[in-house]
This record gives sequence, C-alpha cells and structure tokens, in this order.
Amino acid sequence: MEKIWLKNYPVGVEKEIKPETYGSILEVYEESVRKFKDQPAFTNLGVTLSYNELAQKVDRFASFLQHELRLKKGDRIAIQMPNLLQFPVAAFGAMKAGLIIVNTNPLYTAKEMQHQFKDSGAKAIVILANYAHLLQQILKDTDIHSVVITEVGDLCPFPKNLLVNSVVKFVKKMVPAYQLPQAYKFNQALEIGATRPATRAELSLDDTAFLQYTGGTTGVSKGAILTHRNVVANMLQIAEWVKPKLTEGKEIALTALPMYHIFSLTVNCLAFMRYGAQNVLITNPRDIPAFIKDMRRSNFTIMSGVNTLFNALMNHPDFDKIDFTKVKVSVAGAMALQRSVCERWREKTNTLLVEGYGLTEASPVVCCNPIDGKDRVGTIGLPLPSTDVKLIDDDGKEITEIGVAGELCCRGPQVMLGYWQRADETAKVLDKDGWLKTGDMACVDEDGYFKIVDRKKDMILVSGFNVYPNEVEDAIASHPGVLEVAAIGKPDEHSGETVHVVIVKKDPALTEKDVIDYARKSLTSYKAPKSVEFRTELPKTNVGKILRRALRDEPKKD
Repeated sequence: MEKIWLKNYPVGVEKEIKPETYGSILEVYEESVRKFKDQPAFTNLGVTLSYNELAQKVDRFASFLQHELRLKKGDRIAIQMPNLLQFPVAAFGAMKAGLIIVNTNPLYTAKEMQHQFKDSGAKAIVILANYAHLLQQILKDTDIHSVVITEVGDLCPFPKNLLVNSVVKFVKKMVPAYQLPQAYKFNQALEIGATRPATRAELSLDDTAFLQYTGGTTGVSKGAILTHRNVVANMLQIAEWVKPKLTEGKEIALTALPMYHIFSLTVNCLAFMRYGAQNVLITNPRDIPAFIKDMRRSNFTIMSGVNTLFNALMNHPDFDKIDFTKVKVSVAGAMALQRSVCERWREKTNTLLVEGYGLTEASPVVCCNPIDGKDRVGTIGLPLPSTDVKLIDDDGKEITEIGVAGELCCRGPQVMLGYWQRADETAKVLDKDGWLKTGDMACVDEDGYFKIVDRKKDMILVSGFNVYPNEVEDAIASHPGVLEVAAIGKPDEHSGETVHVVIVKKDPALTEKDVIDYARKSLTSYKAPKSVEFRTELPKTNVGKILRRALRDEPKKD
C-alpha cells in the first residue's frame, strides 16, 4: 500500500529515526542522569528519587549482582513487583550488569511463574514479599539460584519504611508466610553493593535487553526477544512523536499501568525518562479513591492508561476535583478506546485523550494519533517514524482498497528478534522480510488513519457475516446505564453464532430489552446482540484489558 499516511504526518515530527544514536538503553539512561541529575526521576508513596539518587542505588545494585551473586552478561534475571521505586533500581541495575530482564506479572499463579522462569532460564529473581510464598512452592523446579526479596516500603526513609511494611504485613495481612532462608533482602543487597564499584557491562544494540512474555498472536505464553535496538528505536519513535507537546525537564508523568507491562515500560519508564520527566508511580491503580488522591497532588502533565481505567476514574464522584489545567495529553493503549469514553474524557477534562496501538512483539508502539489535536477519535492514528504498515487478506495478499479490513502487519526497527527458543512460533508471525503479523484486523481511511476493527480470533461469524466485537461494544458503551461491556459469539444452530453481550450496570434498572433496543438504533440486525447477561464485574488482565477469551472459554451451563 502506498504510504498515504505520510501526507498527514504531524508538523515538526521527523519521518525517520536513527536507533544508532545510542549504543544501548543504558546510554539513554546515563544521558538522562547527566542532563537532569538533581531533578526528580521517580516518586512513589510520597518519596522521590532524583536522577542522581537513582543512579547511586542502580550502581550499588549492579555491583551486588556482579560481585555477590556472580551473574554474568547475558544471564537472565526475573523482576516481579508492581510499581515501586525498587523497580527502576532493579531494572537499570540489571542492565548495567549486562543481564537480560524477564519481567514477571505479580498476579501470576505458581504454575505460571514456574513456566516463565523455567522457559527463560532465569538464574535470579527480585520479588515482592507478597508473592514469595508462591516462589517457595516452585523454586526447586527452576534454575533460579539467587533470590532478592523486597517489601513495599523498603526505599522509604526511616521510620516510614517500618510503618509501611508493618501495615502491609500485619494490618492488611498481604504477605503470606514463606520460608526462603537463602534470600537476600533488597536493602541488604544495596548495602553489599556499596562496598565495591560496579563494572559497566559492554553492551551493543544487538544484545537482548528483555524477554517480555506474552500470549502473543498465537498460543501459549512465550518470551518476545526485545533487543536494545528494538527498545531504543521505540523510545526514539515515541520521543519524536510527542515532541510537539513535551518539554525536556518539565514533565510529570502519571504512571498507573505497571512497568512490568511493555506499554508502561517503554512509554513511561523509558521514553519519558529521555525527556527528564518525573514518573509518579501508582502501585495499585485499582484503588480508585487513592489513585484520585495521587492525581490531585501530583501536578501531572501527561498520563497513560487503558479504556477501563479512564472509564473507572470518570465514574468516581471525586473525579471532578482533579485539576487538569497542566495536562498536555493522555494516551490510551493496550485495548480499544471506546468513542464514548474518549469523548466524555475530553468533555470533562478539556484535555486530549489520544489512542495508540502496539503489541509486545513491537516493543510495543506501532501507531498513534497525533498529539497536536489533529487526531481521529476511533482510530489508532498513523504509523510512527520508521514504521511500515500494511493490511493483508487470508491468502497473504496486500489489501489496497480504502475501508476494507485485513490483518494488520508492521515492519520497523522496533519489531522483535523472535520468540525465545520458539522458532516454530516465530515463523508463524514473522516473515523473512521482517513483516510481523499482529493478529489484529484493521482498515485504513482516505487520509491514512488506521482503525482496528478487532482481534482476528475475537471476530464473530453470524450467517457468514463478520461482526467485530469492538463495534458492538462501542455502540452499547455509550448507553448511560452501562458501565462496562464485552461482546462475544454464542453458538447458534441456525446462524452459526449470535452476538452475546456481558454487561456491568451503571444503572441498576437497566434491562436486557433496554440494551437490545439501544443497540439496534446504531447496529444492523445481525450485529445487534440477541442475548444480554449482567454481571458485577468482567474478567480483566493485569492492566485492565477485558478478557473476551475468558468469557468465551467458560464452561457452558446446562
């Protein structure tokens, strides 16, 4: 497809980036420390680390990994914790020691942890005490020989650290008993590391930086190999894209999505760091009242999130007390941004909420709406600099017609090397020319703006017609009585499938008839739901993305 999106490229944004500007992610971090040394880098639980203070702790942790644990360049280290100050210390420390980081979801079961640790060959782990009991269950079945345990308040000053850790452990009872006598404590690791200087690892852009595990576009959880080149490229692409709005050393980024997730890791932790931003870390974004308190006192200028988070915030009575006068832009990703949520956010805050698109295998950002106000609500925007996008049909032939849906494929320096030790799975999604099949169905308009119509696997087939759940959900989400909605296919002997929607009510009086009648006002007959189910909550991923798959896979009731 001709690059029709180039005619609408944002003014002042370069169409190409040069990953070779830096030799590794570590160089980007080091540059930020030099440029913004005394400015705040990360804030959490009311405690702030400047870039210099961060660097001091990073050096100590790197020394500990090298001299005490004797880890070598290329060894894998798992990091399993929510957004805490310890995360950037552990991550940049591991990077300085030349290690490959295996980001691990804290919500994993013991079985999921075992699969990831065994598959990655991780030799060490930094884990929050809250999950140590699960590690104890599976440690003997992994290659991990070194364990570092941290508690929520470890990097708070005395006596706040003791108070926070005591409340978490004894009042909230969030730390189940465990026995890992060989484990180091996080602050103990920093003390040991302070006795000897770290040796900076020699890194290149071709070295692996992260094994980022994902269900991916096919099958079981597997590790996407993201090199320093991949991540540096995406950092530069993002930094170039936000250039019209952001100012170096002046930004405060609200980081609600967990940094072990690729979206928050690359966008907030890394790309915003290049701007010298202060990252305000939200440890538990599901606690909406506490989150809103953090928003009210942080003076944030930019934030990222997912559709369900923006929706939940707006439905809280204290949302209107937040001051948005300093906010330049908010970015939504990881799942479809519903038009009703986007428009309501803009109306209530008088600020931009723009949608982007990416996937773990692309480090992750592929497309984003311009942040200069020339975006298109309901689209994922334009490809980032140095990124090619095309649409293909089921036979692999490129689709060139405007408005015709096909599988979105992308190519660029941010696309992964492949899946860790899974050449078979890599071959399914990555061709010899570097094109990555995303598994998402999309179309493009006459101005080059792309729109995701749905996941290929989530598509509902009604009497031979394709129905995209995103379209159904978007239509129903605007009903004032609907809080959240998910659409899935329901087997039907006459039409193959019918549309079934699962809804969390905002209005207790909402009925099935109300929903169906409302949907029929904007959806053709076969797209409108034939059945409606009400629940108190919908299954979601760790970042709040609604899991249609979990709804589809539920045992059928008699």
